[in-house]
Amino acid sequence: MAIYEVYSHPLLIRYRTSICSKATLFLFMVLVLTYIPPLLVAYRSQGFWLKQNTYEEQPKVNFRYEALLIALNSNTGGYIAWSTFQTFNSLVGDRLRIPQVSVREEDKNQDGKMDQLIFNLELPLLPVENVYGVQLILTFSYQLYRMSTFVMQSMAFIQYTSPIPGAKLSINGDLRLQQRQPLGHQGLDTTYNVSVINGTSPFASSYDLTNIISAYQERNVTTVLSTPNPVWLVGRGTSDPFVINAVIRYPVETISYQPGFWEMIKYAWIQYVSVLLIFLWVFERVKIFVFQNQVFTTVPVSSLKQHQS
Repeated sequence: MAIYEVYSHPLLIRYRTSICSKATLFLFMVLVLTYIPPLLVAYRSQGFWLKQNTYEEQPKVNFRYEALLIALNSNTGGYIAWSTFQTFNSLVGDRLRIPQVSVREEDKNQDGKMDQLIFNLELPLLPVENVYGVQLILTFSYQLYRMSTFVMQSMAFIQYTSPIPGAKLSINGDLRLQQRQPLGHQGLDTTYNVSVINGTSPFASSYDLTNIISAYQERNVTTVLSTPNPVWLVGRGTSDPFVINAVIRYPVETISYQPGFWEMIKYAWIQYVSVLLIFLWVFERVKIFVFQNQVFTTVPVSSLKQHQS
């Protein structure tokens, strides 16, 4: 008759010794070498503490209906201008031209957040005037909510020059977020929720583009308009306005942020355990060899003998 195994279970052997013995000292050293080196290895191999992480979010962006336009009308540095700020308009005097402006924001996916801005401006010109370059600032309200609540006022800066007078400038680009430092993981941040252009200032320096852009670039978080292919069209009639068409999209952004305490601990624990498992396996084999071969004198007691007694 064939004999086969129907059931099996491990036999537990206990190795006993006094507290003050070589076996006890060996076991203490094994415990130290098992749990401390993995911590050092994980820490020294970089990336133990998660100091920065990223996530994706669709920002809530809205056009603030603020604009400042400078148009070069000759090769000698002359210009014409317009803005939504009454003080600036009074400062430019007879260089002021009042354009026809139409603005539309669209929520294409119906998620409650605007996806793009369609901006159209028609600037009237005198018969002797031509536009050789454009500098245009548009301001936005920019908000993030998924981690920390981040609120700021930002801008898109459009600039283009040509040696040939133009009839129309077409822009199609993305309003992208730029970070010099990560955001917080929670709380409210309104550090940059201030006007890009101080429209209440009576001083001409407040509307100087160099000063505006310089102050804006001092921020750690800004937006920039990415326009890979602006189109400059020529052939304007003497009675036709100069036209600016801009389509500015608000894309999903990858946001950099500082992780919180528990996220850092969770990530560090993963790094530690991944190394610890190797040390546990190695030193378990070392202990089995040492005690089975009685390298240090101990009293082995099997669970079978305990049961029989």
